[in-house]
Amino acid sequence: MKQIKFRNTVNLAEPKFGSKVIYKTDQFFGAANRILNSLKPIFKEGVYDNHGKWMDGWETRRKRKNGHDFLIIKLGRPGKIYNVDIDTSFFSGNQPAQASLQACFSKKNPTKNTNWKTILKKKRLGPDQNHNFKIKNHSTFNFIKLNIFPDGGVARLRLNGKVDLEKINLKGKNVNLSSILNGSTIVGCNNEHFGKAENVLSPGVGVNMGDGWETRRSRGKNFDWIIIKFGMPGIINKLEIDTHHFKGNYPDSLTVQSSLISNKLKAKKILGNSKKWKLLLGKTKLKPHKKHSFKSKTSNKNKVNCLRINIFPDGGISRIRAFGKVVR
Repeated sequence: MKQIKFRNTVNLAEPKFGSKVIYKTDQFFGAANRILNSLKPIFKEGVYDNHGKWMDGWETRRKRKNGHDFLIIKLGRPGKIYNVDIDTSFFSGNQPAQASLQACFSKKNPTKNTNWKTILKKKRLGPDQNHNFKIKNHSTFNFIKLNIFPDGGVARLRLNGKVDLEKINLKGKNVNLSSILNGSTIVGCNNEHFGKAENVLSPGVGVNMGDGWETRRSRGKNFDWIIIKFGMPGIINKLEIDTHHFKGNYPDSLTVQSSLISNKLKAKKILGNSKKWKLLLGKTKLKPHKKHSFKSKTSNKNKVNCLRINIFPDGGISRIRAFGKVVR
Protein backbone atom coordinates (compact mmCIF):
# COMPACT_ATOMS: atom_id res chain seq x y z
CA MET A 1 0.00 0.00 0.00
CA LYS A 2 1.36 3.42 -0.94
CA GLN A 3 1.52 6.38 1.40
CA ILE A 4 -1.54 8.57 0.83
CA LYS A 5 -1.17 12.35 0.63
CA PHE A 6 -3.62 14.34 2.70
CA ARG A 7 -3.76 17.87 1.32
CA ASN A 8 -4.91 20.70 3.56
CA THR A 9 -3.48 18.83 6.55
CA VAL A 10 0.00 18.48 8.01
CA ASN A 11 1.88 15.69 9.74
CA LEU A 12 1.71 16.85 13.35
CA ALA A 13 4.43 14.34 14.28
CA GLU A 14 7.02 16.14 12.12
CA PRO A 15 10.22 17.13 13.98
CA LYS A 16 9.97 20.56 12.29
CA PHE A 17 7.06 21.27 14.66
CA GLY A 18 9.28 20.37 17.58
CA SER A 19 7.56 16.99 18.01
CA LYS A 20 9.72 14.42 19.77
CA VAL A 21 9.69 11.04 21.47
CA ILE A 22 9.81 11.59 25.23
CA TYR A 23 9.48 7.96 26.39
CA LYS A 24 9.93 4.44 24.99
CA THR A 25 9.89 1.03 26.62
CA ASP A 26 12.71 -0.24 24.44
CA GLN A 27 14.74 0.63 21.31
CA PHE A 28 17.23 -2.22 21.17
CA PHE A 29 17.32 -2.66 17.38
CA GLY A 30 16.20 0.76 16.16
CA ALA A 31 16.16 4.22 17.78
CA ALA A 32 12.66 5.44 18.63
CA ASN A 33 13.23 8.91 17.17
CA ARG A 34 13.59 7.41 13.67
CA ILE A 35 9.83 6.88 13.61
CA LEU A 36 9.36 10.66 13.26
CA ASN A 37 11.75 11.12 10.33
CA SER A 38 10.06 13.16 7.59
CA LEU A 39 11.92 11.30 4.83
CA LYS A 40 10.67 8.03 3.37
CA PRO A 41 12.16 4.91 4.99
CA ILE A 42 15.18 3.34 3.32
CA PHE A 43 16.76 -0.11 3.42
CA LYS A 44 20.51 -0.70 3.68
CA GLU A 45 21.40 -4.11 2.32
CA GLY A 46 23.85 -6.02 4.49
CA VAL A 47 24.34 -3.23 7.06
CA TYR A 48 24.56 -4.37 10.69
CA ASP A 49 25.44 -2.62 13.95
CA ASN A 50 26.35 -4.01 17.37
CA HIS A 51 22.74 -5.01 18.05
CA GLY A 52 21.86 -6.58 14.71
CA LYS A 53 20.44 -5.59 11.33
CA TRP A 54 20.22 -1.81 10.88
CA MET A 55 16.62 -0.75 10.21
CA ASP A 56 15.23 2.67 9.39
CA GLY A 57 12.63 2.86 12.11
CA TRP A 58 11.85 2.07 15.73
CA GLU A 59 12.43 -1.59 16.57
CA THR A 60 12.26 -3.32 19.95
CA ARG A 61 13.75 -6.64 21.03
CA ARG A 62 11.67 -9.82 21.12
CA LYS A 63 9.41 -9.83 24.18
CA ARG A 64 10.24 -12.58 26.68
CA LYS A 65 7.71 -11.58 29.32
CA ASN A 66 4.14 -10.32 29.53
CA GLY A 67 3.24 -6.87 28.30
CA HIS A 68 3.79 -4.82 25.17
CA ASP A 69 6.05 -2.04 23.94
CA PHE A 70 5.02 1.58 23.51
CA LEU A 71 6.39 5.05 23.02
CA ILE A 72 5.06 8.52 23.85
CA ILE A 73 5.35 11.49 21.51
CA LYS A 74 5.01 15.10 22.59
CA LEU A 75 3.61 17.15 19.72
CA GLY A 76 5.35 20.46 19.08
CA ARG A 77 1.98 22.03 18.29
CA PRO A 78 -1.36 20.81 19.72
CA GLY A 79 -3.73 19.68 17.03
CA LYS A 80 -6.66 17.65 15.78
CA ILE A 81 -5.83 14.34 14.07
CA TYR A 82 -7.89 13.14 11.11
CA ASN A 83 -5.81 10.27 9.75
CA VAL A 84 -2.97 8.08 10.97
CA ASP A 85 -0.39 6.25 8.86
CA ILE A 86 1.46 3.42 10.63
CA ASP A 87 4.20 2.54 8.16
CA THR A 88 5.99 -0.82 8.40
CA SER A 89 8.12 -0.35 5.28
CA PHE A 90 10.95 -2.93 5.15
CA PHE A 91 9.79 -4.59 8.36
CA SER A 92 8.79 -8.06 7.19
CA GLY A 93 8.59 -10.80 9.77
CA ASN A 94 9.57 -8.35 12.49
CA GLN A 95 6.61 -5.95 12.33
CA PRO A 96 4.20 -5.83 15.31
CA ALA A 97 1.15 -8.07 15.09
CA GLN A 98 -1.10 -5.18 16.14
CA ALA A 99 -0.99 -1.51 17.12
CA SER A 100 -3.22 1.03 18.83
CA LEU A 101 -3.11 4.75 19.57
CA GLN A 102 -3.97 6.74 22.67
CA ALA A 103 -3.90 10.50 23.16
CA CYS A 104 -4.31 13.23 25.75
CA PHE A 105 -4.00 16.98 26.21
CA SER A 106 -1.90 18.03 29.16
CA LYS A 107 0.23 20.98 30.25
CA LYS A 108 2.65 18.52 31.89
CA ASN A 109 4.29 15.32 30.68
CA PRO A 110 2.08 12.22 31.13
CA THR A 111 2.41 10.11 34.26
CA LYS A 112 1.09 6.71 35.38
CA ASN A 113 -2.12 8.47 36.38
CA THR A 114 -2.73 10.16 33.01
CA ASN A 115 -6.19 9.59 31.58
CA TRP A 116 -5.43 8.43 28.03
CA LYS A 117 -8.18 8.38 25.40
CA THR A 118 -8.08 5.58 22.84
CA ILE A 119 -8.33 7.17 19.39
CA LEU A 120 -7.46 4.00 17.45
CA LYS A 121 -8.38 0.56 18.73
CA LYS A 122 -6.09 -2.43 18.13
CA LYS A 123 -5.49 -2.89 14.41
CA ARG A 124 -3.65 -5.70 12.66
CA LEU A 125 -0.44 -4.72 10.90
CA GLY A 126 0.98 -6.35 7.81
CA PRO A 127 4.60 -6.47 6.66
CA ASP A 128 6.27 -3.74 4.58
CA GLN A 129 3.28 -1.46 3.96
CA ASN A 130 1.44 1.72 4.91
CA HIS A 131 -1.60 1.33 7.14
CA ASN A 132 -3.98 4.30 6.92
CA PHE A 133 -6.72 4.69 9.52
CA LYS A 134 -9.32 7.44 9.95
CA ILE A 135 -9.53 9.02 13.38
CA LYS A 136 -13.06 9.90 14.52
CA ASN A 137 -12.10 11.70 17.73
CA HIS A 138 -11.30 15.26 16.67
CA SER A 139 -10.45 16.61 20.11
CA THR A 140 -7.23 18.57 20.48
CA PHE A 141 -4.23 16.55 21.69
CA ASN A 142 -0.56 17.24 22.40
CA PHE A 143 0.63 13.81 23.56
CA ILE A 144 0.33 10.57 21.57
CA LYS A 145 0.99 7.04 22.79
CA LEU A 146 1.73 4.37 20.18
CA ASN A 147 1.23 0.84 21.51
CA ILE A 148 2.63 -2.14 19.58
CA PHE A 149 1.66 -5.72 20.41
CA PRO A 150 3.72 -7.40 21.59
CA ASP A 151 6.93 -5.99 20.06
CA GLY A 152 8.62 -5.36 16.71
CA GLY A 153 9.43 -2.55 14.31
CA VAL A 154 7.59 0.44 12.81
CA ALA A 155 9.32 2.59 10.20
CA ARG A 156 7.24 5.76 10.48
CA LEU A 157 4.24 7.19 12.32
CA ARG A 158 2.42 10.05 10.56
CA LEU A 159 -0.37 11.98 12.27
CA ASN A 160 -2.21 13.92 9.59
CA GLY A 161 -4.26 16.76 11.02
CA LYS A 162 -4.38 20.48 11.74
CA VAL A 163 -2.77 22.71 14.33
CA ASP A 164 -5.29 24.01 16.88
CA LEU A 165 -4.59 27.73 16.72
CA GLU A 166 -6.92 28.46 19.63
CA LYS A 167 -4.30 26.86 21.87
CA ILE A 168 -1.45 29.08 20.70
CA ASN A 169 -3.39 32.39 20.42
CA LEU A 170 -2.02 34.28 17.40
CA LYS A 171 -4.81 36.85 17.13
CA GLY A 172 -3.47 40.37 16.58
CA LYS A 173 0.16 39.24 16.38
CA ASN A 174 2.60 39.83 13.52
CA VAL A 175 3.78 36.41 12.39
CA ASN A 176 4.74 34.38 9.34
CA LEU A 177 1.21 33.61 8.18
CA SER A 178 2.42 30.91 5.79
CA SER A 179 4.41 28.95 8.39
CA ILE A 180 3.49 25.36 9.09
CA LEU A 181 3.96 26.22 12.78
CA ASN A 182 1.07 28.67 12.51
CA GLY A 183 -1.35 26.22 10.92
CA SER A 184 -0.68 26.75 7.21
CA THR A 185 -1.24 23.85 4.82
CA ILE A 186 -0.87 23.03 1.13
CA VAL A 187 -4.18 22.91 -0.73
CA GLY A 188 -2.56 21.63 -3.92
CA CYS A 189 0.17 21.98 -6.53
CA ASN A 190 0.55 20.77 -10.08
CA ASN A 191 3.90 19.01 -9.61
CA GLU A 192 6.42 18.11 -6.90
CA HIS A 193 8.67 15.69 -8.74
CA PHE A 194 11.90 16.48 -6.85
CA GLY A 195 10.72 18.11 -3.62
CA LYS A 196 7.57 18.13 -1.50
CA ALA A 197 5.33 21.19 -1.64
CA GLU A 198 4.99 21.19 2.17
CA ASN A 199 8.67 22.09 2.50
CA VAL A 200 8.05 25.74 1.56
CA LEU A 201 6.07 26.14 4.79
CA SER A 202 8.88 24.89 7.03
CA PRO A 203 10.60 27.10 9.60
CA GLY A 204 14.21 28.21 9.18
CA VAL A 205 16.46 28.10 6.14
CA GLY A 206 16.39 25.01 3.92
CA VAL A 207 19.28 22.61 4.53
CA ASN A 208 19.63 21.62 0.85
CA MET A 209 17.66 21.36 -2.41
CA GLY A 210 15.78 18.35 -1.05
CA ASP A 211 14.36 20.59 1.67
CA GLY A 212 12.32 22.66 -0.78
CA TRP A 213 9.63 22.40 -3.44
CA GLU A 214 11.02 21.50 -6.87
CA THR A 215 9.16 20.59 -10.05
CA ARG A 216 10.33 18.59 -13.06
CA ARG A 217 11.74 20.37 -16.11
CA SER A 218 8.97 21.81 -18.24
CA ARG A 219 9.07 21.01 -21.94
CA GLY A 220 6.02 22.98 -23.02
CA LYS A 221 4.39 26.40 -22.61
CA ASN A 222 2.91 25.54 -19.24
CA PHE A 223 3.97 26.84 -15.82
CA ASP A 224 3.92 25.37 -12.34
CA TRP A 225 1.93 26.51 -9.30
CA ILE A 226 1.32 25.90 -5.62
CA ILE A 227 -1.58 26.98 -3.36
CA ILE A 228 -1.11 27.71 0.36
CA LYS A 229 -3.89 28.15 2.91
CA PHE A 230 -3.08 30.05 6.12
CA GLY A 231 -4.12 28.75 9.51
CA MET A 232 -5.83 32.10 10.14
CA PRO A 233 -6.57 35.11 7.89
CA GLY A 234 -4.16 38.01 7.99
CA ILE A 235 -3.05 41.26 6.40
CA ILE A 236 0.26 40.71 4.58
CA ASN A 237 2.92 43.42 4.90
CA LYS A 238 5.93 41.55 3.51
CA LEU A 239 6.43 38.58 1.21
CA GLU A 240 9.64 36.51 1.01
CA ILE A 241 10.48 34.08 -1.79
CA ASP A 242 13.60 32.13 -0.84
CA THR A 243 15.53 30.21 -3.53
CA HIS A 244 18.37 29.06 -1.24
CA HIS A 245 20.34 26.11 -2.71
CA PHE A 246 18.54 26.42 -6.06
CA LYS A 247 21.32 27.75 -8.28
CA GLY A 248 20.87 26.22 -11.73
CA ASN A 249 17.24 25.24 -11.25
CA TYR A 250 15.50 28.26 -9.72
CA PRO A 251 12.36 29.62 -11.46
CA ASP A 252 12.98 32.37 -14.00
CA SER A 253 10.08 34.43 -12.63
CA LEU A 254 6.87 34.22 -10.63
CA THR A 255 3.53 35.85 -9.87
CA VAL A 256 1.58 35.72 -6.60
CA GLN A 257 -2.20 35.79 -6.24
CA SER A 258 -4.24 36.03 -3.04
CA SER A 259 -7.78 35.52 -1.79
CA LEU A 260 -9.97 35.24 1.30
CA ILE A 261 -11.98 32.02 1.10
CA SER A 262 -14.40 30.16 3.32
CA ASN A 263 -12.99 27.35 5.47
CA LYS A 264 -15.90 25.24 4.26
CA LEU A 265 -14.78 25.43 0.62
CA LYS A 266 -13.42 22.08 -0.62
CA ALA A 267 -10.01 21.75 -2.28
CA LYS A 268 -11.42 21.05 -5.74
CA LYS A 269 -13.44 24.28 -5.65
CA ILE A 270 -10.43 26.25 -4.36
CA LEU A 271 -8.24 24.95 -7.19
CA GLY A 272 -10.85 25.81 -9.80
CA ASN A 273 -11.34 29.38 -8.58
CA SER A 274 -7.69 30.19 -7.86
CA LYS A 275 -6.89 31.35 -11.41
CA LYS A 276 -9.19 34.34 -10.87
CA TRP A 277 -7.70 35.46 -7.55
CA LYS A 278 -6.41 39.00 -7.10
CA LEU A 279 -2.82 39.67 -8.19
CA LEU A 280 -0.65 40.39 -5.15
CA LEU A 281 2.69 40.45 -6.99
CA GLY A 282 3.06 40.91 -10.75
CA LYS A 283 5.50 38.90 -12.84
CA THR A 284 8.88 39.31 -11.18
CA LYS A 285 12.33 37.94 -12.05
CA LEU A 286 14.03 35.69 -9.53
CA LYS A 287 17.71 35.03 -8.79
CA PRO A 288 19.54 31.88 -7.72
CA HIS A 289 20.29 31.06 -4.07
CA LYS A 290 18.71 34.27 -2.75
CA LYS A 291 16.05 35.55 -0.36
CA HIS A 292 13.77 37.92 -2.28
CA SER A 293 11.76 40.41 -0.18
CA PHE A 294 8.71 42.31 -1.41
CA LYS A 295 6.63 44.83 0.53
CA SER A 296 2.92 44.25 0.22
CA LYS A 297 0.82 47.04 -1.27
CA THR A 298 -2.41 45.79 0.26
CA SER A 299 -4.42 48.03 2.57
CA ASN A 300 -5.47 47.22 6.13
CA LYS A 301 -8.81 46.04 4.80
CA ASN A 302 -7.35 43.38 2.50
CA LYS A 303 -7.17 40.34 4.72
CA VAL A 304 -6.41 37.04 2.96
CA ASN A 305 -5.98 33.39 3.90
CA CYS A 306 -4.80 31.87 0.62
CA LEU A 307 -1.87 32.38 -1.74
CA ARG A 308 -1.30 30.99 -5.21
CA ILE A 309 2.31 31.16 -6.39
CA ASN A 310 2.88 30.65 -10.12
CA ILE A 311 6.45 29.93 -11.24
CA PHE A 312 7.66 30.28 -14.83
CA PRO A 313 8.40 27.91 -16.36
CA ASP A 314 9.48 25.52 -13.58
CA GLY A 315 12.14 25.05 -10.89
CA GLY A 316 12.62 25.07 -7.15
CA ILE A 317 11.76 27.30 -4.20
CA SER A 318 13.06 26.69 -0.70
CA ARG A 319 10.67 28.78 1.41
CA ILE A 320 7.63 31.05 0.95
CA ARG A 321 7.03 33.45 3.84
CA ALA A 322 4.10 35.84 4.15
CA PHE A 323 4.59 38.13 7.15
CA GLY A 324 1.60 39.97 8.51
CA LYS A 325 -0.93 40.56 11.24
CA VAL A 326 -3.42 37.83 12.20
CA VAL A 327 -7.05 38.96 12.05
CA ARG A 328 -10.37 37.21 12.46
